[in-house]
Amino acid sequence: MTNTKALAQASIKNSEPGLHADIPETSAWKDFLALIKIGIVNSNMITTFTGLWLALHFSGASFLKNLDTVFFALVGSALIIAGSCSLNNYIDRDIDHLMERTKSRPTVTGKVNPKKVLLLGFTLTILGLTFLALTTFTAALIGLFGIFAYVVLYTMLSKRRLVSNTIIGSFSGAVPPLIGWAALDGNLDPLAWTLFLIMFIWQPPHFYSLAMKRCEEYRRAGIPMLPVVKGFGRTKISIMLWILLLMPMPYFLTELGAPLVVLTVILNVGWLALGIKGYKMKDDLKWARMMFVYSLNYLTILFVAMVIVTLI
Repeated sequence: MTNTKALAQASIKNSEPGLHADIPETSAWKDFLALIKIGIVNSNMITTFTGLWLALHFSGASFLKNLDTVFFALVGSALIIAGSCSLNNYIDRDIDHLMERTKSRPTVTGKVNPKKVLLLGFTLTILGLTFLALTTFTAALIGLFGIFAYVVLYTMLSKRRLVSNTIIGSFSGAVPPLIGWAALDGNLDPLAWTLFLIMFIWQPPHFYSLAMKRCEEYRRAGIPMLPVVKGFGRTKISIMLWILLLMPMPYFLTELGAPLVVLTVILNVGWLALGIKGYKMKDDLKWARMMFVYSLNYLTILFVAMVIVTLI
């Protein structure tokens, strides 16, 4: 594995003002959005809202009469995710310059002082937990676990050491729908845990596909992602096995009605069929791109559909 100390020294050297001739021109606002990883924040808002919406639906509570809870839950979730991502940027600033997709982050280019990023991360997470605490104690507790799982268990302890880092990181990525549900009902329904399981199982095939696309970058950064350590063949098998684990999930969604169950089955079978078809392709990276794009559509369609079926 790449020597972390050497990487840190290289990063410090590369982040000195004036050494990056190709640093893109960005505004302070764009730098802020990059620090909090706005794409991750936005995508997690979909799953958080779905959990909250379903809790409202099955409890018979009025959406309009609970606008304060909705507001606190969504803002609180957004803040803890943004704060956790900022802390992740702070911790990974010594290796991010080695990867194409992260080399322009403000923590790498030196446009933002690392101490300010650290302060931003702690401030956002504390504010987020405060907002969640205004809903239920359970929501705040789950939010705290999500922060710990992402920042400590994943970023600090497993990302650079264990090939299972993706699985460990999946715990944090699976908590948003639980937070949303718990914000209204601290006694989590089995359906809430089904949403958690779907999110947990979805993440390894999603991120393994991304890791295949970025394999050489992860190798340079010394991150033991599955494709780096075990190769593409083993990674493709793992992706397919995780997709197979999604197959029983529709039968835990019967409370949402037959149309949703049928849609989930179609999405699952479609993902599996696409993966099987990929084994006939000689281009592993093309297969990985197809699987990655499908995974994004899978999650968006499924969680949006869960909301829509309750409105029909």
